[in-house]
Amino acid sequence: MDIYKRIGIVCNCIPRGQVATYGQIALLCEKPRNSRQVGYALKHGLAGEVPAHRVVNARGLLSGAACFETFDMQKLLLEEEGITVTWTAEGWQVDLKQFGWKNTMDDVLWLQRQFCAKSEP
Repeated sequence: MDIYKRIGIVCNCIPRGQVATYGQIALLCEKPRNSRQVGYALKHGLAGEVPAHRVVNARGLLSGAACFETFDMQKLLLEEEGITVTWTAEGWQVDLKQFGWKNTMDDVLWLQRQFCAKSEP
């Protein structure tokens, strides 16, 4: 299955009120070294309609401004879901310990089944 379709499936699994990192998404797509490709897919709409605002970098920093109409839209969308976004010296940040998606092995197995099912003719 195409990596961009996988990214779309994984992003659509991020629960409301939680965030995932680019690296976490790449790992769940079975492409652990492709976190930049996740960002590329989100920026260019290659993963389809997904909640891109729920994706942050490995330190919890909001780094997807290019995906949104305004520079603060990601922050506003996260706050609408109850996620606290704090200003730091590095920029807007989410506490990954509190709001990070802690996917389970059941999530991983379900995703693997989706990837196999979607790649069959």
